[in-house]
Amino acid sequence: MPIRDSENERRLEAVPRFALLRSESPNPPEYGERKSILVVDGSKPRRSVLCAALESLGHELVEARNVPEAIEHIADRRIDAVLLDFAGRASIEFCRIVKNGSTTKTISVLFLARPCDLDAEILAMEAGADAFLHTPVHPRALRARVQAGLRHKDMIDSLDETETVLFSLAESVEGRDPSLGQHCERLALMAAAMGMRIGLGSSDILALERGGYLHDLGKVAIPDNVLLKPGALTPEEWAIMKSHTLRGEKICKGVRSLAPVLPIIRHHHEKWDGSGYPDGLACDAIPLVARILQFADIYDALTAERPYKRAFTPQQALEIIRSEAAKGWRDPNLLPVFEDVLPAFASRSEQDSTSNSLVALARSIERYRRTPAAQPALAIAEPPPVKLVSGL
Repeated sequence: MPIRDSENERRLEAVPRFALLRSESPNPPEYGERKSILVVDGSKPRRSVLCAALESLGHELVEARNVPEAIEHIADRRIDAVLLDFAGRASIEFCRIVKNGSTTKTISVLFLARPCDLDAEILAMEAGADAFLHTPVHPRALRARVQAGLRHKDMIDSLDETETVLFSLAESVEGRDPSLGQHCERLALMAAAMGMRIGLGSSDILALERGGYLHDLGKVAIPDNVLLKPGALTPEEWAIMKSHTLRGEKICKGVRSLAPVLPIIRHHHEKWDGSGYPDGLACDAIPLVARILQFADIYDALTAERPYKRAFTPQQALEIIRSEAAKGWRDPNLLPVFEDVLPAFASRSEQDSTSNSLVALARSIERYRRTPAAQPALAIAEPPPVKLVSGL
């Protein structure tokens, strides 16, 4: 039976919700890097008790009295874990905001509440909480759960680092051909805008954004004499070029978080009538996200100057895409959607590409991540309340 020291006994009497044992001497962090743990509670004595229990982990402990203060801390510094006293709807919304933010979603959020509050536990887990601890809580159990949350965050962050490497690799493909310019960025924005326009859910919107950057990743393995050849490709060279879809899928297949992007990477050169590659899929057998990105990819390729062709005007490019849809190459249901969002992307003027517009679009996309649309795919939704940027 562990023995409590007198100081913690006094704290326990003052703060009966927590039963904490004597803290051991501070040890170095379990991880190579010192972490930051945010303790959020409206009671100063309770915060002190929690911090005393976590002190032996050797990490930085940051205190906040309420949700607004907690948000300020997260905005101002790196936070790795949050230990949060359940304080009704505000704490649930705080958890939801953290878990839906693109830069904060890996923060480990642990709730503390009375064991009889089943509704609170359900709400917390639905909001994305990593753990729900019942009080009074044993200090060793508290430390173990916090350490588990930090380990989980490290694992997720390492996956994000893998994604970063792949995105850098994809940018290197773009860098091999100066004529591409900001091709991947334009595709990501245009495809996401189309997805938002038809009411796709958050995971599909995110897949379209990532697919804009990663769809041609396999070209990293295509020799320059084929990739940059100014004239027509021989049958052998064309076979090498077409292999980029399978090569890209193979590169990304080991990254679990990129699973929704794989259909885009593999199938963005399929055709509605089944004459595309690599699998000859037709009509609805072609994944919807691949069909969406295809429109943006073709349009941007047509309006860009390449070693083997001149740049077409936006109107000429649109007419070519319309003719391809008439031939049965493109999804006729998506053509009106593409035409609807195109005016926002029809110009390549530098002065139209303002950072404010980019931020507005990013916020709109983030809103769709938080609240996936209820409409079925291809049910035309009302346009999002944001002015899309031109010149991308």
